[in-house]
Amino acid sequence: MNIVCLDMEGVLTPEIWIAFSKATGIPELRRTTRDEPDYGKLMRFRMKILKEHGLGLREIQDVIATIDPLPGAKEFLDELRSLTQVIILSDTFEQFAMPLIKKLGYPTLFCNTLKIGEDGMIEDYIMRIEKSKLSSVRALQSIGFDTIAAGDSFNDLDMILASKAGFLFRSTDQIKAAHPELPAFEEFDEFLAAIKAVL
Repeated sequence: MNIVCLDMEGVLTPEIWIAFSKATGIPELRRTTRDEPDYGKLMRFRMKILKEHGLGLREIQDVIATIDPLPGAKEFLDELRSLTQVIILSDTFEQFAMPLIKKLGYPTLFCNTLKIGEDGMIEDYIMRIEKSKLSSVRALQSIGFDTIAAGDSFNDLDMILASKAGFLFRSTDQIKAAHPELPAFEEFDEFLAAIKAVL
C-alpha cells in the first residue's frame, strides 16, 4: 500500500516566515529551512528576533490569516487524495498551520507545537519527535506502507531519500544541484503525473 508524504510550506502553501518577514519588515525572518539545515538553530534565531521586536503568536497568526494555499495546491491535493492516502509532514506548528489546513480541506497533518507564555510570546517549541519527517516515514514503512515523499527544503531530504520514490517540488538550485538523482518539478500538473506513475 502506498502513502504520500508531503511537506507543507513551499509545496502547498507559501512560507509562513517569509510572509511574516514581509509584513513586519524584518528581513532576518526570511530565513527558512531552504537556507538553514539545522532546524533547532533556525528556531532559536527566530525566537530571539521575535523577542527583540516584542512580537508574539497573535501577530504571527494575524499574518497567517491573510495567506492562501499556493494556486492549484488544493486541486492537486484533492485529486491526489482521491487516488491514495496522503499525510502532510511539516516542521511547522499547529498554532500556525490550522488556518491553512482548513483552506486545504483538512488533510491529515503531523507537525509540532509551540509553548506560549501568558503574555502571548513564544517561549519554546516542542518537536513531536526527533527527525520528525524521517521518523514518520520509517514508522509508516514499519506498518506496511510504501512511502512516496516530496518537499522543497533541506529538512525534507531524509524522508525523500528513505522513500520508495521521492521528488523535489519548487526547490532551490542548491538542493537540486546536490541531488540530481531526484526528479524536480515546478508545476502541480507534472508533479501529480510523476506521483501517479509510481503509485
